[in-house]
Amino acid sequence: MIQRIQSVWLLLAAACAFLSIKLPYYSGTNAKAVASYELNGNENLLLLCTTIITGALAFITIFLFKKRTLQLRLCVLGILLEALVIFLYYREAATFTQGTYSLWAILHSLIVIFFMLAARAINKDEKLIKDSNRLR
Repeated sequence: MIQRIQSVWLLLAAACAFLSIKLPYYSGTNAKAVASYELNGNENLLLLCTTIITGALAFITIFLFKKRTLQLRLCVLGILLEALVIFLYYREAATFTQGTYSLWAILHSLIVIFFMLAARAINKDEKLIKDSNRLR
């Protein structure tokens, strides 16, 4: 389980997802004229729930190592959920009158990359198993 590289990628995706709840995504002046306001994962309930679900999905997927097809599907679901999280953050950032993206906004891109790397490793394992079954 731990020896497989996709476990590392999924663990990193989960860690980034849970870190993104506390760390700011965007900072600036919001629509209520509050200067130096930081947008993070606690701003709206849908954003918070989707981020927690994405992190939990990445963590739970690690332990489904015997069901590779389910693991692969959950990785694709994780990528779609993270795309939804990025869209929700973008929509929230559009309400600001001025500001900049934080350095921590890159965590969301890293989550997508980690899910893709995990899916690639799972697919590689699946091909290896099929090839070894064919040789028997």
